[in-house]
Amino acid sequence: MSKCEQCIVRQFNSLKALTKEELMRVSACKTTQIVKKGDVLFEEGDVLNGIYCIRDGVCKMTKLSENGKDQVVKLAFKGGMVGQRSLVSGEPTNLTAVAVNDMQICFVPKTEILQDLQKNPNFSLDVLKTMAADLKNADDQLVDMAQKNVKQRLADTLLYVEEKFGTDKDGFLFLTLSREDYASIVGTATESAIRILSQFKKLGLISTKGKQIKLEDKLGLQRME
Repeated sequence: MSKCEQCIVRQFNSLKALTKEELMRVSACKTTQIVKKGDVLFEEGDVLNGIYCIRDGVCKMTKLSENGKDQVVKLAFKGGMVGQRSLVSGEPTNLTAVAVNDMQICFVPKTEILQDLQKNPNFSLDVLKTMAADLKNADDQLVDMAQKNVKQRLADTLLYVEEKFGTDKDGFLFLTLSREDYASIVGTATESAIRILSQFKKLGLISTKGKQIKLEDKLGLQRME
């Protein structure tokens, strides 16, 4: 089991603000888990007893809409922490976390995190900055949903996935999302997402191989109208 004070992943989240002694204490009480693709970390309405630090893999954070469909709110990936907002507020989580691919996660109990929030102002500030960034992203997403059409939102999502997760040796997006996931992210029906991706392919903006997608004309995607 990797020790928190030796873990490179913590440099990407608020745990970097903890002292060596605090990290050693957290490391002694954390548990590491393997989560398989499609497994649920937690569900909307759950009361969380800690936070999850992602060592490897990706999970989608979803919210159940009034029509009974899951809306993907964001993707959390290596270095990210999930569950901290619910932990700080003391309220049940308002999102569901589902593994997009096989993941390795560390679970840190609530008592340890609350102790660090109370005693380490640098850690508290970093957690607040992270939540503020999440709030800003949510604002941007709300504006995009109101001002951009589905084609533009889908083009933006493809560009985001390449920027954040890169490509494999053949140039295909490293993170393979289902057509349902893409539809959920941009807020449209799966059939519409499939149709738009087909249009992108005919225009030479993308190419596909099964579920895999390669961006052939990023400038064209950026200029989508």
